[in-house]
Amino acid sequence: MAHKAGFVNIVGNPNVGKSTLMNAFVGERLSIITSKAQTTRHRILGIVNGEDFQAILSDTPGIIKPAYELQQSMMDFVKSAFEDADILVYMVEVGEKALKDQDFLKRITGSQVPVLLLLNKIDKSNQEQLEEQVQYWQEQVPNAEIHPISALEGFNIPQVFDRIIELLPESPPFYPKDSLTDKPERFFVNEIIREKILMHYKKEIPYSVEIDTNEFYEEEEIIRMRSIIMVERETQKGIIIGHKGTALKRVGVEARQDLEKFFGKQVHLELYVKVNKNWRSDKNQLRRFGYTDN
Repeated sequence: MAHKAGFVNIVGNPNVGKSTLMNAFVGERLSIITSKAQTTRHRILGIVNGEDFQAILSDTPGIIKPAYELQQSMMDFVKSAFEDADILVYMVEVGEKALKDQDFLKRITGSQVPVLLLLNKIDKSNQEQLEEQVQYWQEQVPNAEIHPISALEGFNIPQVFDRIIELLPESPPFYPKDSLTDKPERFFVNEIIREKILMHYKKEIPYSVEIDTNEFYEEEEIIRMRSIIMVERETQKGIIIGHKGTALKRVGVEARQDLEKFFGKQVHLELYVKVNKNWRSDKNQLRRFGYTDN
């Protein structure tokens, strides 16, 4: 039997369930999931291997109108997802009307590769609403196959994945067959810490934060990590640390628990907070954190 392989790129507005979908496909929590918008900042690749296929799934940041340099870099990741896709997965949720950027919608309707439009969160709708939504999206994106799903409940996910495998082009694998992702271990340490900050802090704080794991030593029984939480202003540093360090301690405890599950062994995690002024608007800083290539 011929081997199939290809890039399956997931795009859509913020908070429609792209990360939940990818994690359902991959079976690991590769993309952080919170109820706040813009949680995914990078293109995260998750790799699903079968005997005769390799599906390389890419979860992209939610489509927004960029307000500063970091958001512009995030939208560049989305643009690149259109360029190398073998299959495009466009995710919308019940009741949604259109992408926040019409240029991206034109790219989807003009796509030369198969488009699967996944109508997510159908557990929150009735049959009549669902039929209306399917008809609406058929008119909006006539080149798409429409599949109603619930990424959170797992409804229709295996069927959509089977369809993806059918649509993959014949190709040898792009990555070793035991790969789960193309990202290094430190990347996931940073993402897990950032998820805890998104969960526990309000307003601008989570979006002003970047994590830099500058030590990662794996021993036989334990992994020792040292991570710096970078903020843009001194006041944010105080909020992250909290009264007598309690807020930072909570982040550390919860992150360590998740890291131990992720790596399957004991973790020692040290957290520090540092002010790094205006890093979101600094091209050199963004390059350092992996948001830009040049």
